[in-house]
Amino acid sequence: MSSVEDAPAGATPIESSKPAIVWGPIIGGALAATGTALILLLLGSGVGLTMVSPWSGQSSSAATLGITAAIWLVVVQWLSSAIGGYLTGRLRTKWVEVHSDEVFFRDTAHGFLSWALATVFVAGFLASSLTSLAGTTVNATTQVAKTAASAAASAGQAGDQDSTAYFTDALLRPAKAATSAQSDDRAAAAKEITAILLQGAATGQISDADKSYVATVVSARTGLSEADARNRVDSVLKQIDDAKTAAKAAADKARKTAATTALIGSLSLLVGAFIASAAAALAGRQRDEEEDFTVGAARTRR
Repeated sequence: MSSVEDAPAGATPIESSKPAIVWGPIIGGALAATGTALILLLLGSGVGLTMVSPWSGQSSSAATLGITAAIWLVVVQWLSSAIGGYLTGRLRTKWVEVHSDEVFFRDTAHGFLSWALATVFVAGFLASSLTSLAGTTVNATTQVAKTAASAAASAGQAGDQDSTAYFTDALLRPAKAATSAQSDDRAAAAKEITAILLQGAATGQISDADKSYVATVVSARTGLSEADARNRVDSVLKQIDDAKTAAKAAADKARKTAATTALIGSLSLLVGAFIASAAAALAGRQRDEEEDFTVGAARTRR
C-alpha cells in the first residue's frame, strides 16, 4: 500500500482539504442493502404464508411461526448488511498519504454509516406500508361502524352489552320458558346482578353477602332450590375467574413475546452494524491490495 505508515521526523503535518467521508459509496451501499432487505423480506413473507392455513391441522403452530420469523429477520439483517458494507468498501476511491490505521477506521466508519442509512430507509418503508395498511383498515372499520350504528338505531336499544351480560344470563336462565311478565322481572334482576358483578370486577372479589343475595335472586327467578342456586352462582363466578386468568395469561404471553422480539431485534441490529463495518473494512483492504498489485505489475512490465 502507498499509505503513509510513519511521518518523517520534524516534518510539519499537512491537513488534507478533502473530507474523510465519501457519501457516494455510502449511499450506494445503503441502497444495495435496502434493496436486498426488501427482496428477502418479500421472500420470507411468501414462504411464511405457505405455513399458515385457515384449515384445522394444516397450519404451523404460533411458536413455530414466531421462531421462524425471528430467525429470518436476523438472516435478512445480516445478509443485507454484509452486501451493503462490502459494496461501500469496494466502491470508494483510494486514500493516498493516509496511515493504514486511518484507512481501516474510515472504511469501518463508512460501512457503519451505510448500515445506518439502509436501516433508516427500510424503517421508513415499513412505516409507510404499515401506515397505508392502517389507513385502509380504519376506512373499512369506519364503514362497518356506520352500518352497525344504523342497524342499532333502527332496532332501538336492546339493553346493555357489557362483558358481564353472558354471565348474568347464565345465572338467570330459567328451567322453563319465561312468560312476558317473568321476562320483565328478569330484566330488572339482570340489571341488579350486572351491577354486582361489575362492582366485584372493580374490587377484585364479590363479598359473601353479595353472593348470598345473588343466589337468592337466582333461586326466586329460576325456580331452583337455594342449594342449586348457590351452586350455579359458584359455577358462574368460577367461569369469571377462569376468564380473568386466561386473559392475564394471554397478556403476559404477549408481553414476553414482545420483549423477546425487541431484544432479538436490537441484538440483530447491533450484529448487522458490526457485519457492515467489517465487510467495508475487508472490501477496502482488498481494493487497495488489488490496486497496488496492478500498479506493481505495470511497473514490472516497463
